[in-house]
Amino acid sequence: MFPHIEFIDCGIKPYREMWDMQLSLFNKLVALKRAKKPIEQEYVLMVEHEPVYTMGRHANPANMLISPEMLMNDGIECINIERGGDITFHGPGQLVVYPIIDLQEHALGVKQYVWVLEEAVIRTIAKYGIKGERIEDATGVWVGKGTANERKICAIGVRVSHSITMHGFALNVSTDLNYFNRINPCGFVDKGVTSMEAETGRHIEINEVKRDLSRFIKNYLD
Repeated sequence: MFPHIEFIDCGIKPYREMWDMQLSLFNKLVALKRAKKPIEQEYVLMVEHEPVYTMGRHANPANMLISPEMLMNDGIECINIERGGDITFHGPGQLVVYPIIDLQEHALGVKQYVWVLEEAVIRTIAKYGIKGERIEDATGVWVGKGTANERKICAIGVRVSHSITMHGFALNVSTDLNYFNRINPCGFVDKGVTSMEAETGRHIEINEVKRDLSRFIKNYLD
């Protein structure tokens, strides 16, 4: 019997506030693991962030293409964090999902877990007529695989310790893609970025996407 997964819709929140919330829940589950106590409750946080850039553990600072002064003038932070991956953007219209779960309880390795996250996104966007795929040696979900216009619709970067996860993935629903022009997204200089609205040419309700994603994530983890 797997732990109960609580899906929490956090609305629109600053990045640092959600980072603190993640760490609190993550540390709680890690402490239970260390004490060899049962984990009865896991969490999936869903949020839109106020505009922010984040850089993973091995990010190349050169992938930020504008100066700190320009960022400051726009009131946008660039934050170094402990997830994997390079630099990415979070902002309104982007659905960010932070699962805080015990991989051991679900009999998942890290690679399998990333596959599950990718698959949940692939199946979700398929409902809207978008063909999402994986690209070898590049995590996340992509559109236009094998063409000269490969573009990322969902970025993934996770942290795992004592089999407990944090961070997660960011799906561009109606994101202002101009923010990505200021960076080499995820370190790529030869690939683009897209959103569900850019691909479909129509407005998509982010709350509808939350419901679809929640169902697919639950199906894969239960």
